[in-house]
Amino acid sequence: QESLVESGGGLVQPGDSLKPSCVGSVRYLESKGMAWFRRAPGKGREFIASQSGMRGTIIRYADSVKGRFTISRGNAGYTLWLQMNDLQVEDTGVYCCAATSLRSIGDNTESSYYYWGQGTQVTVGA
Repeated sequence: QESLVESGGGLVQPGDSLKPSCVGSVRYLESKGMAWFRRAPGKGREFIASQSGMRGTIIRYADSVKGRFTISRGNAGYTLWLQMNDLQVEDTGVYCCAATSLRSIGDNTESSYYYWGQGTQVTVGA
């Protein structure tokens, strides 16, 4: 069964760092665009970052995380990370990874993604 599984969330203090990961078992995942979305309490999914398939050279970030978060993929393309530095209370939420259904560069639109993980909880306590 094709799936995406996240791990690496946790409870941290403002200013701390976390690096959740997403491991996929989707066929040809190395060619698909992948992304991280966040679902904050009482809100819908919010785009965080995306990276294209193949060489992974096309990367996008939400303005709210630019300069603090870094998205990256393993050489084989089946693992996705999100290095999160200087975490703030407003970064709290369930972080989900996603992948497109076809070979794609990915983008910041939720509807562009077909495969979704269950998410990993990140809580930044005041």
